Amino acid sequence: MDGAAIEANDPITLEGVQRVVVKVGSSSLSLPAGGLDRDRMARLVQRLVRLRERYQVVLVSSGAVSAGRGVLGHQAPANLREKQALAAVGQGRLIQAYEELFAPAGVHVAQVLLTRADVRDRRRYLNTRLTLTTLLEWDVLPIINENDTVAVEEIRWGDNDTLSALVAILVDADLLVMLSDVDGLYDADPRTNPAARRIRVVPHISPQLLEAAGPAGPLGSGGIATKLEAARMATRSGVAAVLAHAEASETWEELLAGRPPGTYFPAKRGLPARKRWIALHDRPRGWVRIDAGACEAILHRGGSLLPVGVTEAGGSFGPGALVSVLEPGGREIARGLITIGSQELAQFLASTGEARREAIAGLPHPELIHRDNLVLLEGDD
Repeated sequence: MDGAAIEANDPITLEGVQRVVVKVGSSSLSLPAGGLDRDRMARLVQRLVRLRERYQVVLVSSGAVSAGRGVLGHQAPANLREKQALAAVGQGRLIQAYEELFAPAGVHVAQVLLTRADVRDRRRYLNTRLTLTTLLEWDVLPIINENDTVAVEEIRWGDNDTLSALVAILVDADLLVMLSDVDGLYDADPRTNPAARRIRVVPHISPQLLEAAGPAGPLGSGGIATKLEAARMATRSGVAAVLAHAEASETWEELLAGRPPGTYFPAKRGLPARKRWIALHDRPRGWVRIDAGACEAILHRGGSLLPVGVTEAGGSFGPGALVSVLEPGGREIARGLITIGSQELAQFLASTGEARREAIAGLPHPELIHRDNLVLLEGDD
C-alpha cells in the first residue's frame, strides 16, 4: 500500500519537532445527547498542559455546535442555518470552558475563528499568521475553530481536519496531531474486520489510498478520508502528521516521549513561504491541460508555465485564481496562480497562426503561471 508499513523498520522519533498543532473533534468533547463533556475536556486539558512542557502547541477544536445544543436543549441541526445558529450560541461556551479548565495551570488561551477567506487573501493570511506567532511568543495557547456563524458555503471548510492542516501550514508547525475516536489507519475496516491491523507509517498518500479510505472503500471508517486529505495537505507543505486516538493514554505517552503515536505520515520537503500560502488554497477554481514539453519544463527544469504549453482548459476563474495543472493524460501534477481569467484563456486557445502570436503579445505577463506561484504535486502521487 504505497510503501505503508504495519511496523516501522527503524524507530521513529520526533527529534527536532518544536511546534505542534493538535486537532480535536467534537466527538471527543461532547456528550451523546449534545453539550460539552467537561470530564473529557478536563482530561484533554491536563494532557495538553503536559504537552506544552515539551512543545509549542496550537489547538484546533471543534465543539461549538455541540455546546450550543447543550445550552438550548436542541436536537442535532437539520441544516446549515441551524448549525450556524447553534455555533453562535455555543462558541462562547466552548472557549469559556477551556479558559476555566486551563486557568488552574496558569495557561492563558486565545480564541481565533477563521474562514477560507482569511487564508485565501494574502494580506489577511499574513496578518493571521502574525497574530498567531505573536500569541505563541507570549506563551498563550491559541484555540482555533472555523467561524461557522459567518461562513457561507463558498468559504466554509466544513470539517476541522482540513482546517487543522491549513493552520499547521500557516504557523510553520513541525507536526500535526489529528485526534479522533480511531487510533490510526488500518489495512482494512476495523469495524467489520477483526483481523485489521494498524498501519504504523504511511510515507506516501496516493489517490488510490484516498479512494480506499472513502465511504465505499475497504479502509473507510469514521471520516478517515478527510483525515488522509488533511495529512496529505500538511505533508506536502513540509509538516509531518499523526492520526491517533484522543483518549488513549498511549497517544500522550508517545508524544511526551518524543515518538509519534498511531499512524505517522512523514513530511515531504518543505515549501518556500509564498508556495505554502498557495498550498492553502485547497479548492482549485479550474484546470489547464499542458503538452509534454511544458510538462518536462515544469517538472524537471523548474520552469514557469507558458501560454503555448496549454492545450485545453476548464472552469470559471479570474486572474490570480488557483488552477490545477494536468499532464497530457489528465493527471494533476501541479497547482498554481494563473495570470489571466478563463474567458481570456479560452479566446487564446481558440486562436491560431498570426492571431495567436498577437494574443501572446497582448497577454499581461509572458508566463501563464510563474514558477514562484507554482506548487508541484508530482512525486507525491
